[in-house]
Amino acid sequence: MPRSDIPKAAVKAEAARLKAFFEASGAQPVEMDILLPAEVLLDLYGEDIRARAYVTHDPERGEMMLRPDFTVPVVQEHMTNGAEPARYTYAGEVFRKQEDMPSRANEYFQVGYEVFDGSDPAAADAEVFARFAEVLAGSGLHAATGDIGILKAAVAGLKTTERRRAALLRHIWRPRRFRALMTRFSEAGTALRHQNLDRVRANLRDAEAPFIGLRTQTEIDARVKALEEDASEPPISAGEIELLDDILSLKETLPHVLSQLRDIAVDLPAISEAVSLLGRRSDALAARGVDVEHLDFEASYGRTSMEYYDGFVFGFYAEGRPDLPPVATGGRYDALTAVLGQGRSIPAVGGVIRPNVLLSLKGGA
Repeated sequence: MPRSDIPKAAVKAEAARLKAFFEASGAQPVEMDILLPAEVLLDLYGEDIRARAYVTHDPERGEMMLRPDFTVPVVQEHMTNGAEPARYTYAGEVFRKQEDMPSRANEYFQVGYEVFDGSDPAAADAEVFARFAEVLAGSGLHAATGDIGILKAAVAGLKTTERRRAALLRHIWRPRRFRALMTRFSEAGTALRHQNLDRVRANLRDAEAPFIGLRTQTEIDARVKALEEDASEPPISAGEIELLDDILSLKETLPHVLSQLRDIAVDLPAISEAVSLLGRRSDALAARGVDVEHLDFEASYGRTSMEYYDGFVFGFYAEGRPDLPPVATGGRYDALTAVLGQGRSIPAVGGVIRPNVLLSLKGGA
């Protein structure tokens, strides 16, 4: 978020305007705590969240975090007390460290719209996107869409071991690591897998090497066994690697991508249902007046910044302004509701708008 001379009062007024739009669309306004238990966020994101959030300690409640976003507390509240279907809107400040981009603000407003409705996921996706497109109309923004669910379905359908599929699924949101794993599990990585195993075995045979680190002997033995099993497994076929590459490279308007994905599904039927959902979503978007013929779709969109999304993703941003974050982002997060609902899942989709970025594009008006 860029640092700005826009008065906070103006940002709050813009946030109120945006929130009022969502309320008029049928959303229930909700308020969320600013100070949240760190345990839930750490369970979701691991220790990586510490690099992005402000952490403090309370003598009674233990480790706490200043609210890094609204989605997690809204989902928690709904899974505890809400009834389906439900629509919520909120406005308030979030807090994130900006060590890599110090020019961006570490405290800024978000306005959100969240839909919990499992009756027709494609229609709910289209509803959320169309609401955002409507409230942001006239701001000169470019819209981008994607679908993490298609890539997840492709990985889940690979003819390889469950361990390899799990590793790839775990790193979908880390493109470079995902690419490295694809290479490692392919024919090109066969020699590397054996080299890694030989190196570990050689280290373990070194009787003079001191035993250091936090891993137990049992954990070391399990790791060696996993490396041995992986080295003995046949590689992921060149054909499947090529199909994954084809999916990852898709970047075109929605109708063109949909046509290409249907062709790919002939050779990779595991993605058929996800592609069918994309088709239904396209129809639902068109029914809401969205110009899908010119709507951009990128199969890899959202993989570096939307870790809890597991399906449809979207963003609105100012072209030619790489210094600015997206004005709005959102997507589907069904898996998150299962985690926070202790096994009970409710299909959910939503997004947030950054009113101070929107105002900066309007010249602070």
